[in-house]
Amino acid sequence: MMQRPRIWVGLLLWAVFSQAQAAWTVNMAPGATDVSRAVFDLHMITFWICVVIGVVVFGAMFWSMLIHRRSTGQQPAHFHESTTVEVLWTLIPLVILVVIAIPATKTLIDIYDTTESELDIQITGYQWKWHYKYLGQDVEFFSNLATPQSQIHNQEPKSENYLLEVDNPLVVPVGTKVRFLITGADVIHSWWVPALAVKKDAIPGFVNESWTRIDQPGVYRGQCTELCGKDHGFMPIVVDARSKEDFAKWLAARKDETLQLKELTSKEWTREELMARGEKTYQTTCAACHQAEGQGLPPMFPALKGSKIATGPKEGHLGLVFNGKPGTAMAAFGKQLSEVDIAAVITYERNAWGNAMNDMVTPKDVLAFKQAQE
Repeated sequence: MMQRPRIWVGLLLWAVFSQAQAAWTVNMAPGATDVSRAVFDLHMITFWICVVIGVVVFGAMFWSMLIHRRSTGQQPAHFHESTTVEVLWTLIPLVILVVIAIPATKTLIDIYDTTESELDIQITGYQWKWHYKYLGQDVEFFSNLATPQSQIHNQEPKSENYLLEVDNPLVVPVGTKVRFLITGADVIHSWWVPALAVKKDAIPGFVNESWTRIDQPGVYRGQCTELCGKDHGFMPIVVDARSKEDFAKWLAARKDETLQLKELTSKEWTREELMARGEKTYQTTCAACHQAEGQGLPPMFPALKGSKIATGPKEGHLGLVFNGKPGTAMAAFGKQLSEVDIAAVITYERNAWGNAMNDMVTPKDVLAFKQAQE
């Protein structure tokens, strides 16, 4: 009869320890900024105060139940309206609250002090990506999930930073006070990077402010923490902190890329060149809804393969991509993508998956359409 419990215990232990276990973390991390470390210290102060209160309260309870139990012949004391006890149970919590309130107030003041920033970055949440604009620097770009669809659909092994990798990280200099101006373009998002102790809602029509000053170069990852739609879990945040010298080089390179992209609008493109660029743009921007092979997810996300839009007039296709479709999940990409990328993705959609329209939309066509809209 004693064998059965042992068997069950053995099976339970095997089930627990035979599986790969994630790292056990039972506490917050200090983070990479002065504010994040202040938040951690405040957390630890509060935690240990709670531990002491728990030990004292439960210690008194257990001591009373053990020492003053009826079986030892103890006689209960009869008293009430003790002024001393009432003063103590009022003063002690008050002192505890003051001890917590002083560092908490200082930390909150620091968190909300966005003055005297050295670099301002506007962060806009979209379904489902982030847009970063370096104010006064003429540099802006979108940051999209870089995890391949093949990993998401379990066709390939997961990478180390599965669902926490992007094509364009937010690059900031270390030792610099960076102010974030956070808003939303469609629905409410939330920009959260734990190591920086920054978590702010991105609300359409409203701008929230936050800031950070990172001490050491490194890569810090976060996610959107507001349920914002179908692909809420697929819009990670990656902050790449670099030395001031490396950041200056990166910023200069980004400015050159912006100028080159403007020059590409006037380039004479071939259909093959647009198809190659369009496939990449489609997989990054469109595949989440319309699927990698254009089959869509009807009825909310219609198929593009053989669709009336992709096989109809170019003007209608361009207008839909540029302006979106009100009342549906189809977003307006006129302000999200460059003229080159809009032309490329439309050309790709009109000639991929057997659509074979054998035509093309050029960046010049998109620029002319854009100017006509203004």
